[in-house]
Amino acid sequence: MIGRSLSQVQQMVNGNGLDAKWEDVRIQGVSIDSRKISGGNLYIPIQGERFDGHAFAQSALENGAAALLWQQDVQNPPDNVPVIFVDDTLAALQQLARSYRDQLDVKIIGVTGSNGKTSAKDIVTSLLSTKFQVQKTEGNFNNHIGLPLTILRLKEDTEMAVLEMGMSARGEIEFLSKLARPNAAIITNIGESHLMELGSRAGIAEAKLEIVLGLQEGGLLVYNGDEPLLTSRVNEMIDLPVTKAAFGNQKVNDYYPTSIALDATGTTFTINHAPALSFFLPVLGKHNVYNALACMAIAEFFGVTWEEMKQGLAQLQLTGMRMEVIKTDNGLTVINDAYNASPTSMRAALLLMDELQGFSHKIAVLGDMLELGNQEVEFHYEIGQSINPARIDYVFTYGNLGRHIAKGAAEHLGSHRVKAYDDKAALVKDLKELVGAKDVVLVKASRGMRLEEVIAGLR
Repeated sequence: MIGRSLSQVQQMVNGNGLDAKWEDVRIQGVSIDSRKISGGNLYIPIQGERFDGHAFAQSALENGAAALLWQQDVQNPPDNVPVIFVDDTLAALQQLARSYRDQLDVKIIGVTGSNGKTSAKDIVTSLLSTKFQVQKTEGNFNNHIGLPLTILRLKEDTEMAVLEMGMSARGEIEFLSKLARPNAAIITNIGESHLMELGSRAGIAEAKLEIVLGLQEGGLLVYNGDEPLLTSRVNEMIDLPVTKAAFGNQKVNDYYPTSIALDATGTTFTINHAPALSFFLPVLGKHNVYNALACMAIAEFFGVTWEEMKQGLAQLQLTGMRMEVIKTDNGLTVINDAYNASPTSMRAALLLMDELQGFSHKIAVLGDMLELGNQEVEFHYEIGQSINPARIDYVFTYGNLGRHIAKGAAEHLGSHRVKAYDDKAALVKDLKELVGAKDVVLVKASRGMRLEEVIAGLR
């Protein structure tokens, strides 16, 4: 993590007002939460619509903060403690991260996309870790506050940093990319998340491609070549001074699978670049193979061998609730993909269920997909209609929008195989009465639906 004298910090944030007697005081790390201060932290109070971190400055000092930033227009700064004054504390946090990044000898990999960002982040970290000292974005620290905090947590000897870049509006990825200045970047796909804000998938594609605006010359852009909204725009970037590599299912891509096989423990696949090797992913789903292809392109760019990649994939651990396979006490198999959902990722999860073999019954528990704009009802209904009655035995839905999934599914499966709920306890009760040890249950919805509570009820 960042360790600097206060005189250096003041210079890095373009601040002022630090008393000369505090100039040699050193900070170790940064926090914006007074409750999570570690000894020696620099406390940066952030202002929000309903809170002002300045109100908690004394608490931060009592918890061990070595110094703090203070916004010039906020009254009553604390006396006789190390304080650096800035025009805007959020902008100062971002500038501190920008300056620290410029001082580090680190390669940055930026990861964005509508779905699969976190999985790709985890996979590329596992691949690069076979050869380098690697750090990655923890949790969902992927926005205009989280990404600077992630950079400031990088160790001085970190060789590779994998930074997830999220967005909800135009211009946000551009800001993050220009702050981080990645040496390589991945765009996993273009889905329907943020249609409410961006209006169309084309708008989402434009927003995701903002990642190239901070990409360093001589770097690598890896993108989903099966997505026309990306390929057409990338092909127009003839003056982009980076290497471009497409991944996907189609053989026109630079990286594509030559075989894929699934079982209950994970996914085995081969790729065109290393036909003699078989790779094993300890997670399920063809979409995770495509994520792996993107990450393997990054790893190859930085000199990781195919054998090292095989090792890196085999030891992969994905962030929780993303195609996480759980065995309950009575032997039931549960696929926990409850962290997030969009029509694209929902279809991918259902396709996985279609391909799984060796189970007596397959049950899909599906909840609302949020932030889909004025087409949300249609999207949910279409998901229900897409469910294969020959491969999925029962569908349980949860939530108001989930009822439209149930409506679409009932047209093919019949109403006796589809149930809609607005009470999780009732859903769990009926589900427990239905399933047995040789069955598999998929649980998927947007994060706000908290469907992991259903899984807890099955254990």
